[in-house]
Amino acid sequence: MNGKVFDIRRFSTHDGEGIRTTVFLKGCPLSCVWCQNPEGIAPEIMPIYFENRCIHCETCVALSQNGGCSCAEGKIRLNRTAEEDWDKLIYECPSGALEMDAKNMTVQEVMGEIRKDVAFFRHGGGVTLSGGEPLMQYQFAAEILKACQEEGIHTALESSLYASEKAFRTVLPHLSMSFADLKLIDDEAHKKYVGVSNERIKKNIEILLTSEIRENVIIRTPMIPGITTDQDNIMGIASFISQIYPDVKYEILNYNPLAEAKYHLVEREFCFKEKKPKYSAEMMEQFKKWAQDAGVKNVIIES
Repeated sequence: MNGKVFDIRRFSTHDGEGIRTTVFLKGCPLSCVWCQNPEGIAPEIMPIYFENRCIHCETCVALSQNGGCSCAEGKIRLNRTAEEDWDKLIYECPSGALEMDAKNMTVQEVMGEIRKDVAFFRHGGGVTLSGGEPLMQYQFAAEILKACQEEGIHTALESSLYASEKAFRTVLPHLSMSFADLKLIDDEAHKKYVGVSNERIKKNIEILLTSEIRENVIIRTPMIPGITTDQDNIMGIASFISQIYPDVKYEILNYNPLAEAKYHLVEREFCFKEKKPKYSAEMMEQFKKWAQDAGVKNVIIES
């Protein structure tokens, strides 16, 4: 079985217990205006251009047959949807400024990469599948997780849970723990900023928080200025999840201002014109208090 992988990140300490290897699967059905991994949104494997590596030799422009690479005002422009021999263009680029944004891998190829890190898993680490949205490739994801289980490797999933119940239930038996995002409790706001209704997500959260691994589940909300940070949203999410499982763990993630730097790579617009700072420790404590007031006992702050 083949799947599309856009990154394998080693020695991660933020994607579950211990030292972890995080496998990022390509494709996401959401369109969050603040997406942290915009390179993982498109399900297709596409070329990507790194301006900081480019020596402006224009080899790619000379070799382009259908306008895939062009030069305007001294800058290389990429038409990522043009029909080009992208493998040739990438091979001929002398500085490595052109790459594909992901690659097709088999389950065994992914496991080969994971096995390189087994020594680091012996003290509580393991493998986390992230994205993109890994449930878009749920069969591939399930096979990786199953293979990890067979080799005694702890497994985790980072997901928006925007997937069919069938897809989620295919993956669920192979999980040791799971992170699930619930960004906005109001459905209309969710449609506006995330691009889809949150009903499917809430249904899968109910399944997750009544499953055998519910003690090892963390529901997350990223603090996006002016979008997810109001009191009604935080208290609404906290109330919803605590009513399903009173001992639920709820993580409030501080705003990450670094994501904007990736957007030029995929020719997308970031949601903020001006840079926004991370929230202060005092403000994060206020967010925590709102969640506690709404019924969550176990609130985690990620600053």
